[in-house]
Amino acid sequence: MYKFLLFLLLVPLAAAQNLRLAAAADLQPVLPPILAQFENQTHIHIDASYQSSATLATQIQNGAPFDLFMAADFSFPQRVISEGLADADQPVAYARGTLVLWTRNDSPFRQLSVDTLKDPAMKTLAVANPEHAPYGRAAEASLKKLGLYDQLKPKFVIAENIAQTAQYVDSGNAQAGLISLTSALSERLHANGHYVEMPADSYPPILQGAVVLKNSGHRTEAHQLLDFLLSPAVGKQFAARGLEPPH
Repeated sequence: MYKFLLFLLLVPLAAAQNLRLAAAADLQPVLPPILAQFENQTHIHIDASYQSSATLATQIQNGAPFDLFMAADFSFPQRVISEGLADADQPVAYARGTLVLWTRNDSPFRQLSVDTLKDPAMKTLAVANPEHAPYGRAAEASLKKLGLYDQLKPKFVIAENIAQTAQYVDSGNAQAGLISLTSALSERLHANGHYVEMPADSYPPILQGAVVLKNSGHRTEAHQLLDFLLSPAVGKQFAARGLEPPH
């Protein structure tokens, strides 16, 4: 009897020590060691799901029990806010992303530059689906600004999110890819290839926003995590992994 009562007392406590995080795919190379730090400090475990911002927003709209949503732009958390599913009226900016052109070290493009995109030898270019992924929108905007979109569109290899875009080009399914700097700086891609940043004025700023969800059963802990992610110490870690401060 006493064991049963103890079990009933411990179940809510254990549940309170777990948070569900919906995180944009560009954060997959960045967040795990940072979340581990938070867990060590607070003993709150984070279950993170890394997918395209659009997919995560749709899951939240359909009732997925996430506590915190970290998107790769402002539009998808704003969509969640507009449906009354967040506990704020504006997303919190936590970082600014950078778009890069990446290729494998064994590709024909040893001297990589933006002009490489004009090379007739460029047969396939991996890009994220602009309907689902903010980095895909940035890639589309950049190529249009540079006057290369129509030339390159037939060569696109479309991925669902930015992590899959990086996977396509790393695996050789595309010769080059327009990916996030976070992906390019990951251990695997840093070892396997090289990159050049796309001109910053060729695409709108990739301002990444987060919201705590209204239906979360752990809103206090979710805000605690968000505050941790906004701290200067974590900001330095973000910058080292390819995410600049939002301002």
